[in-house]
Amino acid sequence: MVNNSFRNFMKSSEGKVVKMVKGISRKTLAYSDKQMVVEFTFGKGSSTPHHSHPHEQIGYLVKGKVRYRIGNKEETIESGDSFYVPSNVDHANWALEETVAIEVFCPPREDYK
Repeated sequence: MVNNSFRNFMKSSEGKVVKMVKGISRKTLAYSDKQMVVEFTFGKGSSTPHHSHPHEQIGYLVKGKVRYRIGNKEETIESGDSFYVPSNVDHANWALEETVAIEVFCPPREDYK
């Protein structure tokens, strides 16, 4: 059964690009009441501050290279690699190259709709 309160298809041209911090932007691609898919673009040298949120976060690097810190673990990941951030765990990243990542949040982030 399809939940009619959400759209089944979204065209890329319909997504709004939001600049978050210097060198980082996001575009929400699709969401339902249970999950959300977001595209992030990182300029080389950009970084996210350490933060946490109640949402689980899973990501896939489409292109680029990023140094990630999730909890007390740190690793460099690149195109084709994936990552997982549990809810309420401190994390941050540093873009070593121009990077594009697709990330899923569960539940959806209200501030990204």
